[in-house]
Amino acid sequence: MKSALIVIDMINTYDHPDADQLMRSVRKALPSVVRLLARARAARVPVIYVNDNFGEWRSHHGEILDTALSGPHADLVEPVRPDDDSLFVVKARHSIFYETPLAYLLAQLGTERVILCGQVTEQCVLYSALDAHVRHLTVTVPEDAVAHIHDDLARAALRMMRRNMDAEICPAGRVAFT
Repeated sequence: MKSALIVIDMINTYDHPDADQLMRSVRKALPSVVRLLARARAARVPVIYVNDNFGEWRSHHGEILDTALSGPHADLVEPVRPDDDSLFVVKARHSIFYETPLAYLLAQLGTERVILCGQVTEQCVLYSALDAHVRHLTVTVPEDAVAHIHDDLARAALRMMRRNMDAEICPAGRVAFT
């Protein structure tokens, strides 16, 4: 099954409500995200960053990255910086699919399974998993490579993804890239 690793909203300035709670969770998830990225790249699995544009409609992915790296929380962005082979899709809402070219890109790549990591488990990850499921894509969510704001809602979101979307929920180290 051809896979793609999708990194959701990790290029972030953390200048928003609930950022303090989110950053605590990001710090815990970051090592797993970094290892997942390294494994995907070594296996030549496409890595696609899908990121909010923070309402800056004239921005492009380079500007989004530069802004995050020049901010006070660059330490959370630098380890997951896109490399030259990474693909980048800008989004404006919670789902990675909502009015983005992602579905077309995944079809062009022949993707059958998406591996979702990043933030926020109970928001963007959950809605993206649902949208992937309704597009008949297999969904994997490495539970230690997603960050949340509210722990109880994140646990519920992971249960919903497993039960309602037949998503594979597992540790990042168990994600197979075959």
